[in-house]
Amino acid sequence: MPSIFAYQSSEVDWCESNFQYSELVAEFYNTVSNVFFLILGPLTMYLMHPYAQKHSCPVYLVCALLTVIGLFSMYFHMTLSFVGQLLDELSILWLLATFYGLWLPRCYFPAFLGKSRSHFKRLVFLITVVSTLLAVVRPTFNSYVLNLFGVYVVSIVIREYRKIGKKEVRRLIEITLALWALALTSWLSDRLLCDFWQRIHFFYLHSIWHVLISFSCPYGLTALLMVDASYEKLGKALRVRYWPRDTWPVGLPYLEAREDDRTC
Repeated sequence: MPSIFAYQSSEVDWCESNFQYSELVAEFYNTVSNVFFLILGPLTMYLMHPYAQKHSCPVYLVCALLTVIGLFSMYFHMTLSFVGQLLDELSILWLLATFYGLWLPRCYFPAFLGKSRSHFKRLVFLITVVSTLLAVVRPTFNSYVLNLFGVYVVSIVIREYRKIGKKEVRRLIEITLALWALALTSWLSDRLLCDFWQRIHFFYLHSIWHVLISFSCPYGLTALLMVDASYEKLGKALRVRYWPRDTWPVGLPYLEAREDDRTC
C-alpha cells in the first residue's frame, strides 16, 4: 500500500499534464497559481486591520485561512498526495465554517436555535468537526460538497442583494457573484470536460480557478460583512473601499470603519 504522503497517492488528478516542467512538481501551473492566495491573504489582513480592531477580530482568522489554503493547495498540486488533498479541502471547509458561524445573518439560523449566535457557532463547529472526520472516508466526494456549501453562501448573498439599496454594496456583490460564477465554471469545465481541453492542448482552467477564487474570497468576505452589518445596525459605520484606489475599475475591497469605537 503506497504512503498517503507519496506522490500521486490521491485519487484526484486534474487536467494539467503531470511533471511537464519539473520532476518535483506534478502540476506546475496549478501549483504556481496559488501564489495569489499567499499575496491576497496577508494584504487583506492589513487592509482590514482598522475594521477588525473596531468590529470583528475574527477577520484575521479568515485572512490567515486564505494563506493556509494557498500553502496546502500548492503542496497538493505539487505532489498529488492523499494528505495534500485532505489538507487542501479541509482548510476550505474550515474557511466556509468560519463564514457561516461568525457572519451568517441571524434570520437564516435554524428555528430551534432562535437568534443565539453562540449556539449557532457551537452547531457549526460540531458539524465541521464531523465533516472533517468524514472527509477522510470520502475525500473525492468532499470537493463537490464544498462547492455546494459555497453555492448556499452565494444564494444568501443573492437574496440579500435584492434588499440592499446602497449602490456601493450592490456593486460589491455584483463583482463577487461574477468572480464566483467564472471560477465555478472553470472548476467544473476542468473536472468534467478534461478530454476536450486536452485535445486542444489547453490545461489551465484549474489554475484559472485558483486565480478567480482567490480574488472572490476577499470580495465575498467584504460582501458578507456588509450584509451582517445591515442586520446588526452597523451599516452606517462602515464604508466599502478598494485598494489601491477607489476610482480604479478593479481593486481589492476592504471596509473602512467610520464611527464605532468598539475595540477587540
